[in-house]
Amino acid sequence: MSDLHIDRLFPDPASDLPLDEAFADLDLPSSGAGRPYVAINMVTSVDGRAQVAGTAEGLGSRVDRRVMRLLRAGFDAVASGAGTLRATGFWPGVPPELAERRRAAGRSAQPLSLVIAGSTPVDLERWHGDEGGRMLFVGTANPQAPMAGVELLRAPTDDPEPHWLLAQVAERGIESVLLEGGPTVNAAFLAAGALDEIFWTVGARLVGSDALPMIAALPGGSPWADHPRRGSLVSVHRNDDELFLRYRFG
Repeated sequence: MSDLHIDRLFPDPASDLPLDEAFADLDLPSSGAGRPYVAINMVTSVDGRAQVAGTAEGLGSRVDRRVMRLLRAGFDAVASGAGTLRATGFWPGVPPELAERRRAAGRSAQPLSLVIAGSTPVDLERWHGDEGGRMLFVGTANPQAPMAGVELLRAPTDDPEPHWLLAQVAERGIESVLLEGGPTVNAAFLAAGALDEIFWTVGARLVGSDALPMIAALPGGSPWADHPRRGSLVSVHRNDDELFLRYRFG
């Protein structure tokens, strides 16, 4: 249990709540689409940039990092794109007290770890922790060799298509997936209509660069460019100058 606190602005405003209690029950619904429920968790600057010098380092705070782990604790699987793995490494696990919370709820101590790659092999040395199991999804032409402790799944397409990937994890009992970037992976799930929620931390910083946003531009143009897809606000929390927003897209 952390010693961090947070204010809830919506719904039911309350001040100085223990952070772990405020995010203890995510109450994830079914996707209603015959696939696992999918959410994004990302931090951006106020001007919407998800990267500084190529990574998200420096955009969030200690509270944001704890929220990330609390969100992981509520999902069956945590996923990263290979680009994010190469840039910053991937640590998808939760600390011991949250692992115990998962056990008490009848779940595995650690979420399943997913990495999504295209045609380029993945460096396992930057993929940390295997207690919850690891699955690597690669494109059909990727020369990746099988690796001990990693379930390798080769897609029938150049890049693993989101619905194909979700079908593979659903066969293994996975009902919810948390995407932690990068923006290109997030865009692929949006384009496939396989995105149900966004957990968005707005860091009190301005970047003013051409760094990627939370969701990259959809290749070939977005079907929502002229008629944006509408979401509903689930909750708003604040710690100092940082905002934690949750939107649902049903």
